[in-house]
Amino acid sequence: MKQRNYRKEYDDYHGKPEQVKRRAGRNSARAKMVSAGKAKKGDGKDIHHKDGNPRNNSRKNLSVMSRSRNRARRG
Repeated sequence: MKQRNYRKEYDDYHGKPEQVKRRAGRNSARAKMVSAGKAKKGDGKDIHHKDGNPRNNSRKNLSVMSRSRNRARRG
């Protein structure tokens, strides 16, 4: 099995400005829910963006759900 080239992955995908913004949005949403007492660090939960936009972090657009349920969702 071929070994993953993490540097190339980052350069080709994760380091792109749009992906950096999306990741920052997801991190911001998590921090917002933790400070609101809805989630805890290491709780195994995901923060779900109801409209699918990771940059829309309004409180009414965010909910906490299990990792498996959130990742099983389509669209």
